[in-house]
Amino acid sequence: MRFKFLSGLFSSDLSIDLGTANTLIYVRGEGVVLDEPSVVAIAQDPQDGRKKIVAYGTQAKQMLGRTPDNLSTVRPMQDGVIADFKITSMMLDHFIKRAHGRGGFFRPSPRILVCVPSGATQVEKRAIHDAAEAAGARDVFLIQEPMAAAIGAGIPVDEAYGSMVVDIGGGTSEVAVISLNGIVYAASVRTGGDRFDSAIIDYVRRNFGIVIGVPTAERIKKEIGCAYPSAEIRELEVKGTNQQEGAPRSFTINSNEVLEALQEPLGSIVRAVKLALEQTPPELAADVAERGIVLTGGGALLRDLDKLIMEETRLNVIVADDPLTCVARGGGKVLELLDQRGVASFLMT
Repeated sequence: MRFKFLSGLFSSDLSIDLGTANTLIYVRGEGVVLDEPSVVAIAQDPQDGRKKIVAYGTQAKQMLGRTPDNLSTVRPMQDGVIADFKITSMMLDHFIKRAHGRGGFFRPSPRILVCVPSGATQVEKRAIHDAAEAAGARDVFLIQEPMAAAIGAGIPVDEAYGSMVVDIGGGTSEVAVISLNGIVYAASVRTGGDRFDSAIIDYVRRNFGIVIGVPTAERIKKEIGCAYPSAEIRELEVKGTNQQEGAPRSFTINSNEVLEALQEPLGSIVRAVKLALEQTPPELAADVAERGIVLTGGGALLRDLDKLIMEETRLNVIVADDPLTCVARGGGKVLELLDQRGVASFLMT
């Protein structure tokens, strides 16, 4: 206990956006200092069968689809919650040490604020809490992702007006209406950037007879992906494996084809937004109609997603500045106020 107290003196408070696709860490007083893929690479010893983690984050992600038989890549977070507790704890421990930027005698023992999906169950929240403790945290606090996203996007959550935020992450999309420092309505759908990638993979296999991996699908999404028809048709040449011949093949895919591939996951997000508008109390819905809808998360970077939601809802839609870091930055702002009265209203139990 004494060592944990002493190491806490040499540790900075952290806000962590523990996402399915990426983990971001905000250090109190410094800002976002780490943005890494939530991926680890695990090697199995051919002699005794023991497994050990050999790479984390970007280094591990670069191995996706390129590993020999004794090496595998794992994403310990699925749909915004922990799928593998032990690996998540080890990944968190590694990232926390990197965020502190030093080795030394004392293991970092910071206070940690973790952003979690609004739809997380008590069991899932407990798993996240315990994983942070196992990674060395001396105190753990939880905040709902849409609240953190709204604060990070600069939405005045303390006002007596309704504001809607749509946070599109790797595993989930969160839709929430916020007023007076509280969440009036929240819903989580298990659709996000990962579903975009898998939809592109399925489309290419069905329509081109070619198998591609997640890295290639992600490249297609980022370079020519779109959510709304455009007069400008973009093309991209990529490589995959021909299903029948089993040989590498190049092919060209265009933005209209990607749009067709993304119809199902995009429809899921649009339906969630429409349902939120229907379920929101009339006065708050009127506020949202006046203020518009704010998009955050990595999925908000998909070209013309704001246009699609605007077309479907007839409301103004704004993409937040630096949407990928909104959750981590919002958690960081709460972290800065952690010792002040009233901040407990933002935290989950």
